[in-house]
Amino acid sequence: MVLLFKNLPFPSVLLVFLSFLTSLCSLSTQNQNTSVSFSFPLTSLRLSRNNVQTLYPFFVSEGSQNPGLRPTPSSYNFKTTFKYSMALLVAPPIGTPPQTQQMVLDTGSQLSWIQCHKKVGQKPPPPASFDPSLSSSFSVLPCNHPLCKPRIPDFTLPTSCDQNRLCHYSYFYADGTLAEGNLVREKFTFSRSQSTSPLILGCATDTSEDKGILGMNLGRLSFASQAKISKFSYCVPTRRMQPGISPTGSFFLGANPNSIGFQYINLLIFPESRTMPNMDPLAYTLPMQGIRIGAKKLPIPTSAFRPDAGGSGQTMIDSGSEFSYLVDEAYNKVREEVVRLVGPKLKKGFVYGGVADMCFDGGNPIEIGRLIGDMMLEFEKGVEITVEKERMLADVGGGVHCLGIGRSNTLGIASNIIGNFHQQNLWVEFDLANRRVGFGKADCNRAV
Repeated sequence: MVLLFKNLPFPSVLLVFLSFLTSLCSLSTQNQNTSVSFSFPLTSLRLSRNNVQTLYPFFVSEGSQNPGLRPTPSSYNFKTTFKYSMALLVAPPIGTPPQTQQMVLDTGSQLSWIQCHKKVGQKPPPPASFDPSLSSSFSVLPCNHPLCKPRIPDFTLPTSCDQNRLCHYSYFYADGTLAEGNLVREKFTFSRSQSTSPLILGCATDTSEDKGILGMNLGRLSFASQAKISKFSYCVPTRRMQPGISPTGSFFLGANPNSIGFQYINLLIFPESRTMPNMDPLAYTLPMQGIRIGAKKLPIPTSAFRPDAGGSGQTMIDSGSEFSYLVDEAYNKVREEVVRLVGPKLKKGFVYGGVADMCFDGGNPIEIGRLIGDMMLEFEKGVEITVEKERMLADVGGGVHCLGIGRSNTLGIASNIIGNFHQQNLWVEFDLANRRVGFGKADCNRAV
């Protein structure tokens, strides 16, 4: 979720347009010492192909940012599958009794919000909306609640009192989309014996979207922080373009039985006192070191991937962004190498979504990928993310395929972002207790 604040701009990419409703497939419990393990779905779907699906909320931020509190380990050990296309889609059970809600898994944003509509009246609500009147654990925050006052640290969403003296919030997106409603408290109910305490959520009543957001960044009001999740992980399956096929991956809250083979890198953590106008201190910032294409190490200085004095150059991993984005210093070197390898095949004068100009018209995308070769994103300790040549290009519709990398400055940000397109067939674990991120290769279509 990229948040462009009028007073304190910083990035973190939000991808919200999902038009397919995924249903809950299974829910199981299993005792592991004192933990409980839950299993139910998370899935993959292709949506609009007309543009890059990134929406940027604009709102005023006041007060300082807190780089997140280390959560105490929770007893939750929850697994679900998910669907993804432009974003990763999970379906957690919320309320008492639980109602399954469709939410975009977004490691780049803080506030979680759901669709709230009473299922009565002339105008039918979205089919997956949450009905507050059916939950005994639902409550609304009044205007005198501390979170509804200005200058609350790291709560960057502006709030106001509505006509009913309830705490109101608004998201305004760059394309004119509006999502607004009240701040509320509600439980996530994983089983009859396992639920969170009531958490602060947005309860959207006016929005054109039919999915909510599960905010998972380092902010104290993210779902991960409020629910005291010690770690979470997901496995993004490879895309399949056949009609009717929805690749399914996995999502864990708590321990992941596959983590024995993960490679970890430490997060870059920034103190609250180090405020920088072009940085998101609540994002998962990685110590990226370079990029290789084939056997060639591109001549990009490490400084292009590290925040400078103003925060420019921050490298974030974001489940809510489809494409990856690079600052010009890095993007230009990648493009030079692609031009050297397959320049005559580039679609001339074409820029997809205003951000990606390494695109190809017709032809065999796998063959073009083979000509380019594998791409490796390099980190400390020899850890790499390998983008295999067969997965280099994204189908953007109309017979056009693009490299899946855009210029971050066209988004109005000065950061590097690793999106979910470059996280396919990869376990990504966010170990919050130890402030690190782990990676493990996998066949995510078969991950358990």
